[in-house]
Amino acid sequence: MMFFGGPIWGKVFDNYGPRYLLLVGTFLHVFGLMMTSLSSKYYQILLSQGFVSSLGSSMVFSACTGSVGTWFFKKRAASFGIMASGSSLGGVIFPIMVPRLIKEVGFPWTMRICAFVILGMLIITNLTVKSRLSPRPQKIDVMEFIRPLKQTSFSLLCIASFFFFFGTFLPFNYLILQFVHSQPRFMNMLTLFPRAQQLGMSQDLAQYLLAMLNASSIFGRILPGIAADKFGRFNTMITTCALSSIIILAIWLPAKGNAPIIVFAILYGFTSGAFVSLGPALIAQVSPIREIGVRNGTFFLFVSIAGLTGNPIGGALVGQNHGDYLYLQIFCGTTMVVGTLIYVAARWVQCGFKLKVI
Repeated sequence: MMFFGGPIWGKVFDNYGPRYLLLVGTFLHVFGLMMTSLSSKYYQILLSQGFVSSLGSSMVFSACTGSVGTWFFKKRAASFGIMASGSSLGGVIFPIMVPRLIKEVGFPWTMRICAFVILGMLIITNLTVKSRLSPRPQKIDVMEFIRPLKQTSFSLLCIASFFFFFGTFLPFNYLILQFVHSQPRFMNMLTLFPRAQQLGMSQDLAQYLLAMLNASSIFGRILPGIAADKFGRFNTMITTCALSSIIILAIWLPAKGNAPIIVFAILYGFTSGAFVSLGPALIAQVSPIREIGVRNGTFFLFVSIAGLTGNPIGGALVGQNHGDYLYLQIFCGTTMVVGTLIYVAARWVQCGFKLKVI
């Protein structure tokens, strides 16, 4: 849901700018989390956090991404990287903060505290984020979202991102489950995924894997963005995507103990973080500035489908392999390799195989 609304919010941004998206998005994001704190059934959590809160965060994300693209050209990748690094910082703080708050004040107040923290941040966002371009309201035309796909480089970027995103979030969602130590609260999961018992990482250390991954992702979103402005955004995207694929297949796949999986979390967090910052920068590079909002929306629609289906496919592969993660890891690495190769094809469309900054 965070990416699926991209086409709609992109059009709203192009027509009216970021103000209304930020106001409505702030309300929905915080309201959804507050309702999650009152939820006691699965469908209530699905509606409040899965739909309402995520739609709100989608509006905020689209408004900020579109606004940054209008202000920067030469330093566009670096600016996107700095913007996107904030979510990685949140990914360090919340996984550590939430389990401890639940122990201290319980789940309902934990969600309310998170909502208040996010509200404070979004008040600053509403006061500071604006677009350089004046809004130009136009009628909604569905073909606006489809027409850019006739541009070969744009369509290849969307397809490449679809395949790469198929595998991108699998380590984020399955790394802790794979390596958590056997404890009573995890017995139901371990019945389905017994390999976690064999790998034997302690629960306390496993909880910090996601924080480690997100911490390295902060630098992975900023430094490649800076490098991309100097050495080329396509060149940097291809390099970081290739490294992510290699790290999956060469480190995560054979990893059997604490040390290699910690190394994997740090390296993968760095290389995969570049995708978030460089994706919008590439779209802006091949798009007219007045179409950035709509084209970002189409781009994130592709990404949303991959994000929705990739994780369930990964879980099904784990179940099919009797709790072993080999099939999931191969699927993750292979789809990311395919995505990387299509990024190479998109670069070839732009300039061939010439060694140049692009």
